[in-house]
Formats: sequence, structure tokens, C-alpha cells
Amino acid sequence: MNIMIVLLILLVALAGLGVAIYNRLVQRRSMVENGWADIDVQLKRRANLVPQLVASVQGYAAHEQELFERIAHKRADAMAAGDDQALRGAAETALSRPVARLIAVAEDYPDLKASDNFLKLQQELADTEEKIEMARRFYNGAVRELNTAVESVPNNILAGMFGFTIAGYFEITTAEKIVPEVRLGR
Repeated sequence: MNIMIVLLILLVALAGLGVAIYNRLVQRRSMVENGWADIDVQLKRRANLVPQLVASVQGYAAHEQELFERIAHKRADAMAAGDDQALRGAAETALSRPVARLIAVAEDYPDLKASDNFLKLQQELADTEEKIEMARRFYNGAVRELNTAVESVPNNILAGMFGFTIAGYFEITTAEKIVPEVRLGR
């Protein structure tokens, strides 16, 4: 009888441990999903700002049509990448480069640089870039926590049984800073 009680207590303890591990895995997966949703919101916000920024520059720099078309194409690619973190990261990086070039083009137009609309859009874009970076850091931290939990013993046993898998990090490189050319008159 004593052995039965000990086995029953051991079985209940193992079941309790299993439930605790499962709940911790669910919590970490939810944090990853929440982090990705935050990134997605900010990327969509940036995608909505880009056409407004292009429109404000277009009137001043109509000869930059190729740049405007490249931005439109890269924006469409970024929107089409969906929730695949690797594809989305590459597409967003590709979009960042021509957008940075657009900001540099604006440096050549003093009237544009003084435009309240352009300045507001430029500030919103800078704020959005900061929010993307913060959301990316949160997401990657949540991914690190999930991946550690999924790969650790004894969690890996339950993770495999219930289909928990490691998640991919979201990498997006900031566009290289384009330094405007400074011309000193003689």
C-alpha cells in the first residue's frame, strides 16, 4: 500500500510538472506571437508613410522617377512577404535603402526641407523606425526565451510531443546612412 501511495504521489507530481512545462511553453509562444504582431503593426505603419513621403518629394524632384518606382516596387515586395520573418526582414531591408536615398534627395531641395508636411512625415518615419527597432528587440527576446525553453531538458520532451518548435529571429538591417554631398562654393 505504501508503494502505491508513493507511486500515486510521484505520478501526480510528474503530471503537475508536465502541466507547468506545457503552460510555460504556451506562454512563451504567445509572447513570440505578440512580439511579431507588434513588429507587423509598425512595418505596416511605415509602409503607409512611404507613399506619403514619396508624394511630398515627387513634386520637387520629378526627375527622380526611377527612385520613386524602386520604392514602390520594394514596398510591394515588403507587403507581399507576409509573416515569413526571413523574407520580411530581407524585403524591409531592401525597402530601407531607397527610402534613405529619398531622404538624401530631399537635402538638395531647401523648400522641401522647410515644408511642414515633409518635416512631419520625416519625423513620423524616424519615430516608426525607432518603434520597429524596439518591437524587433522585444520579439527577438521572446524568441530567445521560447527557443531556450523548447531546447532545454525536460521541456524538449513535451515540446516535441505538443508541436512546439523553435522560432526564427527577425533581422532587419538599417539602411546605410547616406551622407549628403557638401559643396563649398569658391
